[in-house]
Amino acid sequence: MTSWSDRIDEVWADASGEEVGDEIIARIDALAAERGEDDGRAEFERAGARDSAGRPEEAVELYRRALELGLDEDHRSQAIVQLASSLRNLGRFDEALALIEGERERAGAGPYRDAIAAVHALTLASAGRPAEGLSVALLALVPHLPRYHRSMTAYAREIADADT
Repeated sequence: MTSWSDRIDEVWADASGEEVGDEIIARIDALAAERGEDDGRAEFERAGARDSAGRPEEAVELYRRALELGLDEDHRSQAIVQLASSLRNLGRFDEALALIEGERERAGAGPYRDAIAAVHALTLASAGRPAEGLSVALLALVPHLPRYHRSMTAYAREIADADT
């Protein structure tokens, strides 16, 4: 028998490249129901389905519940990134920044550091601080460059001062 996680992955694979709608939400909800409403991972998947369907208001509540119920480290980081992104989409920039900045400090050099930086940069830009957002994006890019680390880091820090 296929594991629950594999079946969730199948739904997401089926949704790849298409707009997520009621059918995908229903499939995720059916799988989530197998685990019950007190399961953080199930609530996380339900949140992600609504987020992908352009329903950030519904997603925010479910992400918060998933985090409250508890998630493994990998899904916890994903939930923070996705929650902050949903909050940004709702214009709740201060909440989004508090979450994503906290996760940046907590996660450090973890596997989601670039996703954290991307949401951080987007949120800063949306909040009217585009130079600071550009700086965050450039600093995230620096480790991936073959050269120029010192100069690009200096330029990124200089640009950040333009918003202050």
